[in-house]
Amino acid sequence: MSNKIVEKEQWSENVFMMKVHAPDIAKTRKAGNFIILRVDDKGERIPLTIADASIENGTITIVTQKVGYSTARLMELNVGDEILDLVGPLGEATHIKKHDGLVICVGGGLGIAPMYPIAEAHHAIGNKVISILGARNKELIIMEDMTKKISSEIMVCTDDGSYGHKGLVTDMITKIYESGEKISEVIAIGPAIMMKFVSLLTKKYEIPTTVSLNPIMIDGTGMCGCCRVLVNGETKFACVDGPEFDGHAIDFDLLMKRQAMYKAQEKDHMCKIGL
Repeated sequence: MSNKIVEKEQWSENVFMMKVHAPDIAKTRKAGNFIILRVDDKGERIPLTIADASIENGTITIVTQKVGYSTARLMELNVGDEILDLVGPLGEATHIKKHDGLVICVGGGLGIAPMYPIAEAHHAIGNKVISILGARNKELIIMEDMTKKISSEIMVCTDDGSYGHKGLVTDMITKIYESGEKISEVIAIGPAIMMKFVSLLTKKYEIPTTVSLNPIMIDGTGMCGCCRVLVNGETKFACVDGPEFDGHAIDFDLLMKRQAMYKAQEKDHMCKIGL
């Protein structure tokens, strides 16, 4: 049965991993691709990066944080339940090429999940990968063991110092840069504010930087326009032109203002339904 949940784990208070039976997507997905799903016929469309896939088992792995009505409903499903709609793989795949220098992969919070397949793809073609995982506290660091297997080195940062380095992921980028090792590319995925400050830092260091904007998508086909973003002053759509873009070209301030537009309405709706 397609779209059937075959495995579910709770990784922290509001973060869950699900493996879903989707053999056609598992066979064709590439790093950077995402899916769109609907939990039921009244649900909105949710974009989620394909964090991992198994062709042998015909499954894809999605990692979700319960932040709103639709993700809360998704988290109520259990092994054996079926997701109503699941479409993919969507989006432009990550451009993976051999580098003569280091590739730094930065994942912030839930952004570690979409970062992982990109780091894995770079590792698979022989690039040296250093992965930096950041979160507010130790409980929110996910996929650490998986990431260690495909990284030459892994660095962990927490805001409160409960695990790893106390501070920001940008501290670790600066540390690597100041070591003198050549950095060919930085890939940063996580909260918009994190991607903004990573991009500001790497622009100063003149390091090419890629960021992923899939959290701002809804429709996934370019029709609704909700994922529009200014890139070098030109309007792009994250779902069809991305989700990955040059971090030095994005208007992050405008992006963050648009992300905050409906927070009050979402909070009000969650209170009304008791979530």
